[in-house]
Amino acid sequence: DTTTGLRFHPLEIVFSMLLKMGAVALLGAPVLAVVLFEVLLNASSLFNHGNVSFAKGTERRLRALVVTPDMHRIHHSIDDSEHHRNFGFLLSCWDRLFSSYSGESRRDPQHMPVGLAKFRSQREQSLIALLMQPFRAQ
Repeated sequence: DTTTGLRFHPLEIVFSMLLKMGAVALLGAPVLAVVLFEVLLNASSLFNHGNVSFAKGTERRLRALVVTPDMHRIHHSIDDSEHHRNFGFLLSCWDRLFSSYSGESRRDPQHMPVGLAKFRSQREQSLIALLMQPFRAQ
């Protein structure tokens, strides 16, 4: 759901902020450009993770330009062959360019189970387990 677009590891936020601040300082990006980028980034993340669906024709036309929720949901599939696909957050051309685009899932996108199998147990869903996940051997 939409809240997935807001969930990040605290250290990911810190590193992302440092990287972005470095890039802004290095490039001398105008404040307005930075604000517009962040608004677009966050709005597209909320849209991509939303429980929104479109008629097939509308979905096809939208996917020609932007990443839709059904397209991005494939990235969160439990199937190994699918969760390494559709990484984009705004423009669908990047997945097509890097051959990571998948047009259809084997499952109904509205009812597909999501998440990696090894992290689906109740034990793996505690706050401490989630925060420690990046530091454990997989």
